Amino acid sequence: MTQHDVHTTARLYLCTDARKRQGDFEDFVDAAFEGGVDIIQLRDKTLEAAEELEVLEVLHDVAQRHGRLWAVNDRADVASISGAPVFHIGQKDIPLRAARHLLHDRTVIGLSTHTPEQVDAAITASPGRSGLDYFCVGPVWATPTKPGRDAVGLDLVTYAAEAVKRADEETVGGVLLPWFAIGGIDLSNVEQVVAAGASRIVVVRAITEAEDPTAAGKALLGALDAG
Repeated sequence: MTQHDVHTTARLYLCTDARKRQGDFEDFVDAAFEGGVDIIQLRDKTLEAAEELEVLEVLHDVAQRHGRLWAVNDRADVASISGAPVFHIGQKDIPLRAARHLLHDRTVIGLSTHTPEQVDAAITASPGRSGLDYFCVGPVWATPTKPGRDAVGLDLVTYAAEAVKRADEETVGGVLLPWFAIGGIDLSNVEQVVAAGASRIVVVRAITEAEDPTAAGKALLGALDAG
């Protein structure tokens, strides 16, 4: 999967820690990719840089076997050294322009958004301007993976869907900027997210806590297809 595929086909994005407690990182990410996950991001604040690079080597190898993408969170230095095809930043992380300066031109860069103003800014920063390739909207529902972050609700999902549609209509050729809903999404509520206008989702516990990560991924994709 290439950067072009992020723009056109990636729908299921997974964030996971290094699974130190379970001790099954390689098997887990292999199973997740087998279930149809398009992108797996390593997000583990407990890792030192050298340890993170070691885990990313495993993720890189598994992703290559499946022809899928893998991502680094927050740290542009780690993304650069590891050759990560995808790099994700939050609103308070390294600025987008600085990240683009440090990374390869082909690196896909994504940004978290939590307000209508941040969604609008992300759309304005689409490729050809500041070099943003996708953005995430959330957390839709409160989640322990983002303690202290207020839920934005489904209204912001609908706002993003309408804002991107407007931008596509107003721009020659369309902005082609993918966006993902994120935050507390699982099989019990994914239909609500799709109804609100999202066609791509980021999940954590819906797969990381599943007894069968492959089946969980396939079920989530099925729900997206049904929408």
